[in-house]
Amino acid sequence: MYAVVKTGGKQYRVSKDDILRVEKLAGEAGDQITLDEVLMVGDGGSVTVGEPRVDGASVAAEIVDQMRDKKIIVFKKRRRKNYRRKAGHRQHLTVLRVTDILTGGAKPKPAAKKAAPKKEEPKEKVAPNKETAASGDDDLKKLSGIGPVLEKKLHEAGVTSFAQIAAWGPAEIEDFDEKLSFKGRIEREGWVDQAKKLAAGEEE
Repeated sequence: MYAVVKTGGKQYRVSKDDILRVEKLAGEAGDQITLDEVLMVGDGGSVTVGEPRVDGASVAAEIVDQMRDKKIIVFKKRRRKNYRRKAGHRQHLTVLRVTDILTGGAKPKPAAKKAAPKKEEPKEKVAPNKETAASGDDDLKKLSGIGPVLEKKLHEAGVTSFAQIAAWGPAEIEDFDEKLSFKGRIEREGWVDQAKKLAAGEEE
């Protein structure tokens, strides 16, 4: 069975378990959503075309990831007007996995509930800048321009070691620059090169 569904002003032909990227939809990874604008449904030799939608049809999907597309450059120029404008754009996208194609007003099955994680006993807090720190996190304040506030932001984003920063490429640098409002600080301070040296020093 397949369906043609409309979202974000575009039409997609989908089947169960298909992975597709669409214009950004609200939600987080793991959320279940339903796409109601189904324009056509095909099942073997039978095809139902909507007017414009197919009554009672919907597509159930799971959000796999929220991401951004590759950057495109928009350049505008006007002849003999000394007018030039250059701008970059990265479109926000949502990655979906189709879980079911529903007809006849059927409702999607509720997602299986995940078992609640076991509560762990609180660990004794230890200052992160001491060599005896039990957490094993690197002291990110050794990087130029990072103080306690920025270190806390990086920890909250899951960055706790020099090796992680040393492995950043242009995409990760741009993503963290925007996500944490660093305003170009990563490249300006040379965090990646510093992190590579510090990580190598620890391995020796």
